Amino acid sequence: MGMDRKIEASPQRRWIKWGVAAVVLIGAAVLLLPRLGSGTAYTVDGRRISIATVHSGVFEDYIPLRGAVEPLKTVFLDAIEGGRVERVLVEDGIIVEPGQPLLELSNTQLQLDVIAREAEVSEQLNNLRNTQLAIEQNRLSLKSDLVEIDYQVVRLQRLLERRSRMAEKELISRDELETAQDELDYWSKRREVTLESQQVDERLRKAQIQQLETSIEQLQRNLKIARGNLDNLLVKAPRAGKLTSFDVEIGESMGRGQRIGRIDDVNRFKASALVNEFYINRVQLGQQASVRIDNRDYVLEISKIYPDVQNGQFQVDLAFLDEQPGTIRRGQTLQMRLELGDQTRALLLDNGPFYQDTGGAWVFALNKDGTTALRTRVQLGRRNPRSIEVLEGLQSGDQVVVSEYSAFLDVDRLNISR
Repeated sequence: MGMDRKIEASPQRRWIKWGVAAVVLIGAAVLLLPRLGSGTAYTVDGRRISIATVHSGVFEDYIPLRGAVEPLKTVFLDAIEGGRVERVLVEDGIIVEPGQPLLELSNTQLQLDVIAREAEVSEQLNNLRNTQLAIEQNRLSLKSDLVEIDYQVVRLQRLLERRSRMAEKELISRDELETAQDELDYWSKRREVTLESQQVDERLRKAQIQQLETSIEQLQRNLKIARGNLDNLLVKAPRAGKLTSFDVEIGESMGRGQRIGRIDDVNRFKASALVNEFYINRVQLGQQASVRIDNRDYVLEISKIYPDVQNGQFQVDLAFLDEQPGTIRRGQTLQMRLELGDQTRALLLDNGPFYQDTGGAWVFALNKDGTTALRTRVQLGRRNPRSIEVLEGLQSGDQVVVSEYSAFLDVDRLNISR
């Protein structure tokens, strides 16, 4: 009886076994991956998270606003003309009246400009008078010539009549008669030329005088503007109100357009607030907000929306409707409630820090026994400081982790320890 001999597996059969094992492992991994998700499970202390229950209720579509009281109307004071401060006539913070002098400047260049323009106007007025005098003298000269011509025409007509009668009686030669006729024709034609020259001269005279008068009117307008610029060196209050930011010193040089101060309306106020850019498409002119001051509610309305977005916020102005509180002052802070829409019934979830982490795209929803919370895709709608509108993904009675998610953004399952 011979000894048993160990049969060695061929290399081909070993490769087949290893391939089958690899296929089994890959298949198991493929089956397990959808259940495990892309992240890992995370164990969290149930006392360190906040859990809210989805419920049906009335959704109040509003956002809180923190606004600062500002004057409803503000007029900025700018130096229309530059110059040196000669006199400061009022103090910062006083109540001013319309037209009240505030500040006096001096500007030598403007004064010289007015003097030069006055000289131009005087020169043109002198030119006008000289031209009118020359034209009048020429008119009188033409009129005198016409008088002389008319005299000669009348004289020659009489002479021609006498010579015609004498020629008929052959008392004078025919040459004398023709000479008288020629002289009459000459003066008659000269009269026509003189009348035409007088008409042309009259037209030119009127056009020249009109041009000079137009030039003088333009110079006078320029002079008026220059004098107005000179008057602007005395800065006056354009309206009544409280003068603020008025910080000038005697001897200080100011450029044209430089800001001098501002005049605030002391009787009417508005509120200026910053709104999160999330609501930029929902905030509109005319929407109303409410504020409670001294145990009384007041209504405001959005009067202006500023288009610029800075640091994720945009600015709005709200004006008081009907009446305003008598105790508010500029710079005071108001806690307001801006209504974005009507109250409606909806499926609601308590608002919480989770929304900032997920953008409302998903939540951790608890199972029935509350020991596990799974990542669940949802669709959330409107929100206010207390509630968020649930559109899809959750049902009434579901429990959701609403506290901060920043520690477990990459996991799919929370194991909640009690």
